Amino acid sequence: MPQETEKQLLHLVFGGELKDLSGTEFRDLDAIDIVGVFPDYASAYSAWKARSLATVDNAHMRYFIAHLHRLLDPNQPK
Repeated sequence: MPQETEKQLLHLVFGGELKDLSGTEFRDLDAIDIVGVFPDYASAYSAWKARSLATVDNAHMRYFIAHLHRLLDPNQPK
């Protein structure tokens, strides 16, 4: 967990079943799995990897990491 002095960089981990393996359109928006919001990329990556590995048997299942801090502050450097 980041120390108090570090800037909070929120990340959202979510996923679901895709309509087509070559795209990013979800089959059922009501079935999207919101894994959670994390305070840094490392913890988001850990959650993403765990959920991705748990669904590896379904080729249409995909999980993503969204950089919420970039949406909240678009002028922030990457």
